[in-house]
Amino acid sequence: MASPTDCLYTDSHEWFRKEGDVVTIGITQFATNELTDITYVEMKPAGTAIKVGDALGEVESVKTSSDVYSAFGGEVVEVNEAASSDPSLLNQDPYGAGWLIKLRCDGDAGTDLLEPSAYDSKYPLD
Repeated sequence: MASPTDCLYTDSHEWFRKEGDVVTIGITQFATNELTDITYVEMKPAGTAIKVGDALGEVESVKTSSDVYSAFGGEVVEVNEAASSDPSLLNQDPYGAGWLIKLRCDGDAGTDLLEPSAYDSKYPLD
């Protein structure tokens, strides 16, 4: 399965879908495969100021825990409460119902974002 073409990606396995000045952020299918069964999700609350490279929260699985980082600066405007209540959404639909957070961008963005084809080449799904 190829990564969605309407997103950008990081080497730490976050995806970013920008629509206007709001970016939706989640973790990739590669990340969910590596983590296996995700059991806990906690994100920063709405209103939190975020800088490029800041941790947005944490995702835990039966194997490990992992921070989720932002490649954009701005303010958290929405947290996916459904994913917090049912972390398995990240395993079931990481690019849809399993999104994590929405950020209103302030214009700052990381420089190491990968296009879908470059991400898929580096991190192919078996």
